[in-house]
Amino acid sequence: MSFCPEPGLQEVVEAARGRNLFFSTEVEKHIAEADIVFVSVNTPTKTCGVGAGKAADLTYWEGAARMIAAVSKSSKIIVEKSTVPVKTAEAIEKVLKRNCSDPTVEFDILSNPEFLAEGTAISDLTCPDRVLIGGKDTERGRKAIDVLASVYAHWIPEERILKTNLWSAELSKLTANAMLAQRISSVNSISALCEATGADIQQVSNSIGTDSRIGPKFLNASVGFGGSCFQKDILNLVYICESVGLKDVAKYWESVVTMNDYQKQRFVERIISAMFNTIKKKKLAVYGFAFKKDTGDTRETPAIDVCRGLMADGAELCIYDPQVSEKQVRLDLATPKFEWDHPVSKASPVSDDESVAIVKDPMEAAKGAHAIVVLTEWDEFKTVDYQAVYDSMVKPAFIFDGRNILDHDALRAMGFIVYALGKPLDAFILNGPAA
Repeated sequence: MSFCPEPGLQEVVEAARGRNLFFSTEVEKHIAEADIVFVSVNTPTKTCGVGAGKAADLTYWEGAARMIAAVSKSSKIIVEKSTVPVKTAEAIEKVLKRNCSDPTVEFDILSNPEFLAEGTAISDLTCPDRVLIGGKDTERGRKAIDVLASVYAHWIPEERILKTNLWSAELSKLTANAMLAQRISSVNSISALCEATGADIQQVSNSIGTDSRIGPKFLNASVGFGGSCFQKDILNLVYICESVGLKDVAKYWESVVTMNDYQKQRFVERIISAMFNTIKKKKLAVYGFAFKKDTGDTRETPAIDVCRGLMADGAELCIYDPQVSEKQVRLDLATPKFEWDHPVSKASPVSDDESVAIVKDPMEAAKGAHAIVVLTEWDEFKTVDYQAVYDSMVKPAFIFDGRNILDHDALRAMGFIVYALGKPLDAFILNGPAA
């Protein structure tokens, strides 16, 4: 899987490498020498067996624990950085204790979930809203928490270091992601209502965002949320709720994912209906494939489902993204749901699918196209020469803005028929072409 460099990461590595940052492939050697071990392995969604499609697969976490136990000759603090189901630490502790041959070795497990967002991870790390550390409420547990807190205290104010019990810390990460995704699904549901009533979702969002109890963040309507965490963590939360008998709670959180899927399907259906109920053999330029700007990450990007929906109706897609490679796009479009997070996936790239082209220039993507479909909020899409684009397209020329980042009035003045999520609909899209 290809990723663009995280902004600011290279500078940090260059400043610290060889001083207090070292890279090595001698994993067992350095685990044996360490006092604190951060475990940041993948916890993908299970694709088969009990809990398939919802539960977290802890295979990699268990494998890491077994390795740590096998090579440890001294006591260690084991830190969960991966997003894990609540009570994972309890299971991992059993694996560690029963696979360590030295009875004098003690393991203290802490939960220290990360709250970094792609594209802003370095600034999130250097100036976080909070650092959360959970451990056992015992003398050893509290001491271990203080040791890890002392590491962060070198650059983070003490009041931002939150200390909780293990289960609260593990659950907090899942809950944080679930609630952020919930806000996106909530505003997206209102975007559909805005279109039906003639209201403007940006005006509604701005209005409610000024309420200090709500705040303005995560209130932008879009074609849907993506990324490696939101859907995976919500479905994991759903599975945990089902496992402890909280079926109504599980249904509540599952509805967040249902609304996200609805928004993507609604966007596809709007494109088809606006274009005379057929997009077969029509060229559609897709602007953006990454799940958000300033990253090449395509994991669970809404572009996958939107593109698949358009392809299913016979469209010919020409995709441009400044950071995502052709190989990655083709692999994503071929990979079954939830398999993207498993390196042993048997999916094959759709390299021979002639209905999909990937280009390196937005002008090239739009040339001869019937419509432009904006799926990622890259800043460069705001500065494209849309008059030149319009002149090169088949008429009527459509723009479907799935991120509400373009100047819609200016585009309409050029001659485009514009659809913007949650905005009053063009008469053409609402009623069809004039007789």
